[in-house]
Amino acid sequence: MALHGGDTDTLHMELEIEGAPVSVTTIHPGGIKTNIARNARIDPSVTENARDPEKARDDFERLFITSSEKAALQILTAVQRDRRRNLIGPDATVADFVSRLPARLCQTVLEKGAKKRRH
Repeated sequence: MALHGGDTDTLHMELEIEGAPVSVTTIHPGGIKTNIARNARIDPSVTENARDPEKARDDFERLFITSSEKAALQILTAVQRDRRRNLIGPDATVADFVSRLPARLCQTVLEKGAKKRRH
């Protein structure tokens, strides 16, 4: 069953209150190297404005930095340790940190990062 983060947090609390023999862990993945990522459709706007469309695709694939094996191990460890939420990969940790910044600062960080990638 797929739940959103807030729904999973609520379910986790309800299970704890009831003393249920099961638990729930929310997984927040970053870029995971899988065939799904490799074969993902890229919006034409990403490649049509690029000087080198093939390089744009390669750059996109470089965003997926965590191997599927490492992600699976991190997920299994989180479930075994009954963690409420688990960030998979360093990029997920960065995204989580940036999302917790005040809105204007978050936007500034994302804009600067996007501009840096374009050059």
